[in-house]
Amino acid sequence: MTAPSTHPATERGNQQRSMVSDTTTDPKSPHPIDRVVIRFAGDSGDGMQLAGDRFTTTSALLGNDLATFPDFPAEIRAPAGTLAGVSAFQVHISDHDISTPGDSPNVLVAMNPAALRANIDSLPGGATVIVNVDAFEERNLAKAGYEADPLGDGSLSAYTVYEVPMTSITTEVSKDAGVKPRDAERSKNFFALGLISWLYTRPIEATIGWIGEKYAGKPLVMEANLRAFKAGYHFGETAELFESSYEVKPAVLAPGEYVNITGNTATAWGLIAASTRSGLPLFLGTYPITPASDILHELSKHKQFGVRTFQAEDEISGIGAALGAAFGGALGVTTTSGPGIDLKSETMGLAISLELPLLIIDIQRGGPSTGLPTKTEQADLLHAMYGRHGEAPLPIVAAKTPSHCFEATMEAVRLAVKFRTPVMLLSDGYLANGTEPWRLPDLDDLPAIDPSFATETNHTDSDGQEVFWPYIRDEETLARPWAPPGVPGLEHRIGGLEKADGSGNVAYDGPNHERMTRLRAAKIAGIARDIPPTEVDDEDGAEVLVIGWGSTYGAIAAGVQRVRARGHRVAQAHLVHLNPFPADLGAVLGRYKRVLVPEVNLGQLSRLLRAEYLVDTVSFTQVQGIPFRAAAMEAAIIHQIEGMTDIATDTPGDLLAVVPGGAPTTPTRPSGNANGAVGGSGTGKATATGEPNRTGDGHARPTANPTPPTGKVSE
Repeated sequence: MTAPSTHPATERGNQQRSMVSDTTTDPKSPHPIDRVVIRFAGDSGDGMQLAGDRFTTTSALLGNDLATFPDFPAEIRAPAGTLAGVSAFQVHISDHDISTPGDSPNVLVAMNPAALRANIDSLPGGATVIVNVDAFEERNLAKAGYEADPLGDGSLSAYTVYEVPMTSITTEVSKDAGVKPRDAERSKNFFALGLISWLYTRPIEATIGWIGEKYAGKPLVMEANLRAFKAGYHFGETAELFESSYEVKPAVLAPGEYVNITGNTATAWGLIAASTRSGLPLFLGTYPITPASDILHELSKHKQFGVRTFQAEDEISGIGAALGAAFGGALGVTTTSGPGIDLKSETMGLAISLELPLLIIDIQRGGPSTGLPTKTEQADLLHAMYGRHGEAPLPIVAAKTPSHCFEATMEAVRLAVKFRTPVMLLSDGYLANGTEPWRLPDLDDLPAIDPSFATETNHTDSDGQEVFWPYIRDEETLARPWAPPGVPGLEHRIGGLEKADGSGNVAYDGPNHERMTRLRAAKIAGIARDIPPTEVDDEDGAEVLVIGWGSTYGAIAAGVQRVRARGHRVAQAHLVHLNPFPADLGAVLGRYKRVLVPEVNLGQLSRLLRAEYLVDTVSFTQVQGIPFRAAAMEAAIIHQIEGMTDIATDTPGDLLAVVPGGAPTTPTRPSGNANGAVGGSGTGKATATGEPNRTGDGHARPTANPTPPTGKVSE
């Protein structure tokens, strides 16, 4: 398709600027659609995270089901206009239940050439591309690596492209507001937000109120943002560029009050709830690290609940303070990510020796070393299991969705308090920053957590004196008494040296050390009797079980749903308790001919299952800093159902084939296209819609007779 020599949207935009006002016209009836995936992309300073978050919040207020995936660089501010500095926010909204932020965007909002180039390969053919045409200047094109303007060379013919002069309209509408043009230009993200709000029939009142409240102390900034937002909305109404607007109806949700929540916020609220339900004052001792810092930020807002936050000078001091708080009778918590877990390991061993409740929250990110600070990964499982010297087991709990972080946090606290042990809670960057609707629970309906502090002596010594022995254990749980300092008669020593069974005195003899080692291990192993059995979503006749942990839950659920829609039978299980495993897990695994284990690592859970249960698992892995796509999961499951022993991911870049046990083989590229995304909407310079044919060079080609999909599409 040959592009016109001028940008039609630019011409229309010039004609329409005088029509921008604060009043709305009667819009055409929006076209109903069941779901849409939108990605906002621009420089890391363009406010894409803010625009995406506001669109998400508005959609949550409308009652849509949704899932999000923020994706941003590690640099505070990479060079403007470069690929390294591209920041993106993807949101999936739906009128039915969904579990992922979507495989591929149906709509890409690209604020500059770098944003377009960094994201265009993620789009299916027929997707909608809305570009800020003002940014497509020779200098910006060169920085993005374009030799020719993609808006004019036909390279985007597989997509529906709209060229909108966002920067120039944004600066023009603020001319008489006393805002400098350079400052006004920064509001172009609100123009994009306004335009997408019109295109998908989002109400604007809540966002207008939010802008007024957030920027109340900066009246010029507030005015520029308000004008840009309204200009974007009215441009959509009046420019006659789009054939129609679209509407995603509210999803059918259980009655209740809902909030749109991130995983880190859910974790922080879970800590507050656990503190309230246990009666323990909450103490967070931590050191800032991406992507865990938001838990500290959120908790610091809630001192009215008795929360105490301590930002230490380093990771070791943070966990040391948290352990000290636990000794003092508080709910001691520390948060970190992979590099911080390395540093905290020695104190974790001390906590295991002291047998005190302590919660260590690991928000996993790409590693090793500094690795990929803002990208997601699940590669700390083996470290959580074995990353301490000596025989030093501890329970491990893993969250599976952003909202589930609340429940997982409360469960981790329950285990820590009941069994007097440090507990590792695993989340990751995808869960931490992703969002979904969550129904607020009634606090009184949450399970109570009983700290059962020691209040009296528990042993008679050889002289007939009533004394307190800190290592006399509960017969059922093998937990020792928790006796904070200050209770007369319960004074006792703590420290890292081995303790004598019962008395807690320092003991160097071998038989006692073996007894204490076995007691500590038995206590952790016994937790299996206190956790629920494996929950299996099974269909009669299924021979393949897909079992995962952590943030793979959404992609696995979506993949299983797709496979079942194709008439196949497959079972699904997801582990929340990773140490110990549920007591019935071995029997569950033994019921299936094939066990597929998807992970965002190189097969760590698969190795644990093979070692523990001698099951010939098949590991399906990727480590690219992004979550699995549902299409890749679907393809992997189908491979197993068809009896194949090797599988391959369907993710950007080279594709990694994996064999049983997780050993990588030569990269392979499967044929065909398993994209499965909904086609774009509207009309523009490019009109191809529907699924592309994938050629050997990886580029999309429009189908001969493209047809937009209709009806409800499985996620």
